[in-house]
Amino acid sequence: MESRPHRASLYNRGMNTNGVLGQLSARDFLKTYWQKKPLLIRQAIPGFQPLLPRDELFALARNEAVESRLITNFRQQWKMQHGPATALPALSRKNWTLLVQGANLHDDKADQLLNRFRFIPDARLDDLMISYATDTGGVGPHFDSYDVFLLQAHGQRRWRIGAQKDLSLVEGMPLKILRNFTPTEEYVLDPGDMLYLPPHYAHEGVAVGECMTYSIGFRAPSWQELGEGFMNFMADNVDLSGRYADPQLSATSHPAKIGDDMLETVSQQFAKLVARPEDIAIFLGEYLSEPKPNVWFDAPSRPLTLLRFVGAADKRGLRLHRKTRMLYRNKFIFINGESFQPVGVDRRLLQTLADQHELTSGQIGNASTDLQESLHQWYRDGWLVHG
Repeated sequence: MESRPHRASLYNRGMNTNGVLGQLSARDFLKTYWQKKPLLIRQAIPGFQPLLPRDELFALARNEAVESRLITNFRQQWKMQHGPATALPALSRKNWTLLVQGANLHDDKADQLLNRFRFIPDARLDDLMISYATDTGGVGPHFDSYDVFLLQAHGQRRWRIGAQKDLSLVEGMPLKILRNFTPTEEYVLDPGDMLYLPPHYAHEGVAVGECMTYSIGFRAPSWQELGEGFMNFMADNVDLSGRYADPQLSATSHPAKIGDDMLETVSQQFAKLVARPEDIAIFLGEYLSEPKPNVWFDAPSRPLTLLRFVGAADKRGLRLHRKTRMLYRNKFIFINGESFQPVGVDRRLLQTLADQHELTSGQIGNASTDLQESLHQWYRDGWLVHG
């Protein structure tokens, strides 16, 4: 049974330049649905086909550099195995699912699909996960702590969803499976259909025959995670010179007591640790642009010299490698966990590179020598490639 109030009309390119929200504009979607309620979009991408054939997806899952999980529910017993997925069950066997995380890091077509969701800021956009399942395969009823778009790529998947408040989990399970799942809506998605779910919205997807589903997920770090990261950042950047001293110390009849003067002196020093907005901006930029631990870059085998690189980039342009994360905030530029403060034309060029993921021919010629040298180093590190 489908819920009519939350269905979007068929895709209309003229009303949505991103081509994934039906007739909704990005503004209306964010205002009405984002982190508020689900949305089903029939034929969000008409005629959509899997970007990776089944065999290529399986090959990707065997790669040690790729994060993958094999989930089975044989004889009513859930099991999860982390990749590399070197041995998979028979395709004829029901009830198993292969999850391949970060497909956009390893395939240009997957990266291009993820870029269609850049009406959400890059600071929030995370990755594209591909789920392959045999008939009746799934990962059980669960909830995510982040927003997700579920795009059907092959076959059909039946989704049951509900806005339940009880998010308690079954204990002793290898997966986070809801103990009391009470769905209120049900949909069957065909290739090209897409379902948006806000955080903590209970859902369960079950394959109807062999199917593939693409999940576009978003970053939502916990406050604890951010707080710990910021404390580490401040520890690396704080500079409290000098040493505690108390030349006016008085004799005491309570030697075990921490005195008021000592507490006040230490408090005055610790007050210097209060973060400025600029400190928080630098932390966020470096933190959010830092690649995940399992991501590394391949340097060109025969890198061009600086002169040849500048000439080639000015002629053919430059683009970010699909693994590179680049952000900016006011005067700061952040790329792969590092921060810079360029000025003038250089800053505008790097902001363009961050927004567009490329610089076109002729643009690099306007860069300063310092920026050209930085771009050349990023190219040598594998962060940039020629257009």
